[in-house]
Amino acid sequence: VQLVESGGGVVQAGDSLRLSCVASGRTDNVPFMAWFRQAPGKERESVASISRRVGVSYYADSVKGRFAISSDNAKNTVSLQMNSLKPEDTAVYYCAASARAAFGVRALREEAYAYWGQGTQVTVSS
Repeated sequence: VQLVESGGGVVQAGDSLRLSCVASGRTDNVPFMAWFRQAPGKERESVASISRRVGVSYYADSVKGRFAISSDNAKNTVSLQMNSLKPEDTAVYYCAASARAAFGVRALREEAYAYWGQGTQVTVSS
């Protein structure tokens, strides 16, 4: 499974941005997909995840109410709508996919995901 992210850029605080991740290859084998991010000098952290088959989604507390993850299975695409962006959202955003179910606490754990994209930079200026 290959993952390619797009949609990053430079925006101002309060703006919105939409990231997309297109999956190719054996996409039927990846029922869960997610977004993670890594800010400079910090560890990678979870952002949101979604079950592509049942639509259940999970969010990190830091983005609840501002970000929304969605899946278009016909296009093998997972998107992340980011609203009310803050400077602390500045990071490289990575798309990830899991070949196993990742409900509950597993949904936002990095070790649950075997496939990763190269990342897209999001910069939010104050």
